[in-house]
Amino acid sequence: MNPLYHDILFALLMGLIGAVVFAGIGLISGTDETTTLAPLTLLVVLLGVPPAGVFTFFLAGAISKHMTHAIPTALLGIPGDTSAVPLLQDADTLRHLGVPHIALRKMISGGIIAALVAVPAAVLFAVLLAPFGKAIAAAAPWVFLLAALIIAYFSGGRWAGVAALVPFVFVIIALQAVTAAYHVKLGVSYFLGIAVGPLIADLFSVLSPADRVAMRRETARTFSLAPDVKGWGGYFPNPLRVLDAKQARLTIGSATVSSATFVFSPVAMTIVIGELIGARIHHAYHRLTTVLAARNGVTEATYIAETLIPLIAFGLPLSPVAAGPAGPLFNAPPRFFVEGGHIQNLHTMMTSWEFLGYGLMSVVLAGLIAYPLSMNFAHRAASFVARRISHEAIIATFMGLVVVIGYWEGKLLGVLCVLTVGLLGGVLARKFAVNTGVQFMGYYTAVLSVPALTKLIA
Repeated sequence: MNPLYHDILFALLMGLIGAVVFAGIGLISGTDETTTLAPLTLLVVLLGVPPAGVFTFFLAGAISKHMTHAIPTALLGIPGDTSAVPLLQDADTLRHLGVPHIALRKMISGGIIAALVAVPAAVLFAVLLAPFGKAIAAAAPWVFLLAALIIAYFSGGRWAGVAALVPFVFVIIALQAVTAAYHVKLGVSYFLGIAVGPLIADLFSVLSPADRVAMRRETARTFSLAPDVKGWGGYFPNPLRVLDAKQARLTIGSATVSSATFVFSPVAMTIVIGELIGARIHHAYHRLTTVLAARNGVTEATYIAETLIPLIAFGLPLSPVAAGPAGPLFNAPPRFFVEGGHIQNLHTMMTSWEFLGYGLMSVVLAGLIAYPLSMNFAHRAASFVARRISHEAIIATFMGLVVVIGYWEGKLLGVLCVLTVGLLGGVLARKFAVNTGVQFMGYYTAVLSVPALTKLIA
């Protein structure tokens, strides 16, 4: 078979799988992007899927998840994931006004429009930055150190995040020394530990009598599922008709702007751009619906841009998303790696045109799966998830996957490494708001910056 046809076939297949899987995961409230996207993408990489298939699986999955996360946010009043938290207040206001279906439609339509805009915009910005790629790659140890400090400061922990980098980096270095003594070199296990850290911290909390008492509930949690009203014929409503002209313009504009700001937190960008747009609109109802459309568009655009720009221009995970959920696209030893001045990942395996073509393919696949699902079957899907899907089963599934991959890489040492890094990272995330993006940058600092600093001092 022609190599191009082979790549296209795998890209279509994996993109379709990613869209279906993460459209379903997005329906489950509280499923964090890093905890879900990163381990499954890592599994796809390690299974040897061609680069185009890996890329479309991740991107179609991310886009789908950021459409269906609007369903629990709008209809149940529970954020679908971390990116949906800034949407919750406005969605809840419309829910109490009796029009949650309007909030849902606006969010989903804003998301698909923004995704279509963000892919070409991000590729364009990446191509403009690409001439500086070699210089940045050569200075990678210092770039990662600086990026780690900046991302830590702008995290929820602020100075606590910056200070926490020091012990976290030293723990990574200590674990490397211990595993090296047994002739075991780990890479993926550190990544997995950080990705599922909050889950590991929660599991340890269940083992603690004091925390278990605080977590105990006397009655089952109840949800009020708001009604959903279909106001169109057919299966695939035109998103440009769901939004009015002003909302469409503001959504496209905010998606373009947020596509250029790839170094900032997606949640921060969602909040800031939403506030800027809301300040320009005086009519309360129109302000709420417009801000929801634009904000969900920003969640799509920032995830796309923060993946594509570092991947195309530098090959280094120099953004919160690239260092977190998209991390396996950059670093998944032994297949993908970033070591010293050597880069072997999608950056070296795909061209800018391929990123553009397969990126647009991912948007189309996600749109064909998640958009009509969210617009036509939101109420039934949310009801099924709330009644039939066990959160404990989802957690157990991902933890089982993590243990299998850790054992595959380093046997018992790999599992212990996942446990150690996960517990430390989970405590930092839960108690000090040091998010996984900061921790991933801490890992790269330990691997790249500390050896360079040691060499410079010596």
